Amino acid sequence: QNGKTTVEQRKSFAARAFQVVMNYDIAINNYFNPTNTIAPSSTQKQILRYGENPHQQASYWGNLSKLFNQLNGKELSYNNLVDVDAAIQLIKEFDKKEEVVFAIIKHTNVCGVASRKTVFESWEAALAGDNESAFGGILITNGIIDKSTAEAINELFFEALIAPAFDTDALQILKSKKNRILLELLNNNDTNTTNQFQQKNLLNGILTQQIDDGNYTEWKEVGGRITTEQEKQDLIFANIICKHLKSNAIALVKNKQLIGKGCGQTSRIDALRHAISKAKQFNFNLKGAALASDAFFPFSDCVSIAHAEGIESFIQPGGSIRDKDSIDYTVQHNLAMVFTAMRHFKH
Repeated sequence: QNGKTTVEQRKSFAARAFQVVMNYDIAINNYFNPTNTIAPSSTQKQILRYGENPHQQASYWGNLSKLFNQLNGKELSYNNLVDVDAAIQLIKEFDKKEEVVFAIIKHTNVCGVASRKTVFESWEAALAGDNESAFGGILITNGIIDKSTAEAINELFFEALIAPAFDTDALQILKSKKNRILLELLNNNDTNTTNQFQQKNLLNGILTQQIDDGNYTEWKEVGGRITTEQEKQDLIFANIICKHLKSNAIALVKNKQLIGKGCGQTSRIDALRHAISKAKQFNFNLKGAALASDAFFPFSDCVSIAHAEGIESFIQPGGSIRDKDSIDYTVQHNLAMVFTAMRHFKH
């Protein structure tokens, strides 16, 4: 006022100036030191309604417009953003493959996913995997949402639907509910749109790590027989899904459809039993299904329990001092097992 600024205004201007300089220095560091990058501090702050729970304050720092266009719906909540990130990370696994994939996410875990020739067929198969858990979930596909798919999806209550494109008729159907979030995903295989490092505040510091962007280091057939082509495709599919489940995790896949999963369990046997229980709950036949584990089997018990249900092929990192127990079991019963040498813990 009157050509003068207050001390508080000058402090605010100084803070903004130093933030610009800081981000410039971070960009230089990241260019010369790509193996130890630092996430820049965003100047774009979005106040969220609340955090994980209503009594928690929350905000988002970043630019979501680089990732997607919001075509409909309410403002994204803290939990929405966490689940949307999980959904995008999953679908990125498939965006270079010549297959249509549809997935359903709940509390960051995959509760339904399938690959079929069309988006509609993929949606039906994904939902059939666990139509109970799908309620209130996040839906995502790497295909275009057409009218028939939109009509089917419209019958379900869900928080958000993410796709690279929507047909005009589909969009009209899905916009019938004003709070329903519809996101048009942009450049979902552009590595510059998502962080390559993860950060977590804990104790009196910050943990950083490179994202888990691999699936397997090697493909080592160690079982009683070599995998069939169908088993190989299902094992690859199951291994990807398992990577996106909270540990301990087991994923059961048959014909590129998730038919059972166990996640967030404190023992691997519990994860397996839960996966088997879910498959039976929705009347799936486990005969010939493929099983993926996010970490090695410390004993042969998981293999024997799964085999008793008709599961005949397994994929796991290997690395247990008792790997031989599981291998010997597959040899004795003519089962297939693959070691990947890559663990996928998720906490």
